[in-house]
Amino acid sequence: MTNTSEKKELKENGMMSFSDHLEELRHRILNSIYCVVICITFSFFPIKPIISFLEMPANNIRLLQLSPGEFLFVAIKVAGYCGLIVSLPYIFYQIVLFISPGLTNKEKSLVLPAVFGSALLFFLGLIFSWWILVPAAINFFIKFGADIVEPLWSIERYFDFVLLLMSSTAIAFQLPVLQFILGSLGIVTTEKMVSNWKIVVISSAILSAIITPSTDPLTMSLLSLSIVFLFFVGAGLTLLSETFKSKTLSSSH
Repeated sequence: MTNTSEKKELKENGMMSFSDHLEELRHRILNSIYCVVICITFSFFPIKPIISFLEMPANNIRLLQLSPGEFLFVAIKVAGYCGLIVSLPYIFYQIVLFISPGLTNKEKSLVLPAVFGSALLFFLGLIFSWWILVPAAINFFIKFGADIVEPLWSIERYFDFVLLLMSSTAIAFQLPVLQFILGSLGIVTTEKMVSNWKIVVISSAILSAIITPSTDPLTMSLLSLSIVFLFFVGAGLTLLSETFKSKTLSSSH
């Protein structure tokens, strides 16, 4: 009992042995894995409505099962993605619990807005991709060969395309959070960010070409523009952080 209370006190003071850190990391990882497994399991119950929902952008296309068990593999993939997405807030929470004892007060003040902003931008990236990028890419491919071929697509290939595009876009939407953290820690300034906007535009075009599975020009352009927009949003957040920091320092003097 005394040993447990001593460990708790050391943890609260940010003083833990290496073995305690490993035990804490193991505990957080196991909690996250349990949550993901539970969420994936429960995602199987409404899997057909979820698949029907994700098929909505392809309402003018016949999706075919071209091999035995193809739809089963699709259901497993979709349930896996859904379970991981639903469990993300809890995983972020476990990460915060693990790293918070070793952070300074300044760093702790950045953790909560960074985690909340990261989760929010991740879900916004999913919505943006499903609502704008996926329909734009599908319409491009349908119209490009409409007078030559009838669109009959493999359901597994369709969902590989949709899930990859949605997840890569959601990850790309983390850019403002990264900028906010780097700016708040004084690693990069707003002036330096804005002065390199040409490099950002070129990099966004290259990045969108890499992470866009369809490689069609419309989807790449939309994703590239969204990355540039998010970059300037992140620069604005960094400017607010710098302004707040300067006001705090001037008031303390």
